[in-house]
Amino acid sequence: MRRTFDIQTDRRLQAIDVTRQVSKALPSDADGVCTVFSRHTTTGVCVNEAESRLLGDIETMLAESVPDDGWDHDTLDGNADSHLRALLVGNGVSIPVVDGELDLGRWQSVLLVECDGPRTRTVTVAMP
Repeated sequence: MRRTFDIQTDRRLQAIDVTRQVSKALPSDADGVCTVFSRHTTTGVCVNEAESRLLGDIETMLAESVPDDGWDHDTLDGNADSHLRALLVGNGVSIPVVDGELDLGRWQSVLLVECDGPRTRTVTVAMP
């Protein structure tokens, strides 16, 4: 099983809760492990709490950890910072699925982290 969905981001650096969209992509009888993956080199996917202040903290931490400019790749297209921030987040996660439901902890959510927006991003949800 492989399904995709699109997310429109509206800021250059943005953490977005996509748990609902991932859940909707799963078959109702699914059991096993799903992979949630971004095929973009300037976005990341992680599992964390989707509390609004923490989402802002994630954005601030990434912005402060990686300077906006001064990178060699910037001579090509000016977004090296976006690639490096996405590298810190990672491009995918594996999540257990039981009876068609994500088996996340109480405070866990699936987050898409945009590092080069605004853009339309495609997220893949796959299970064997």
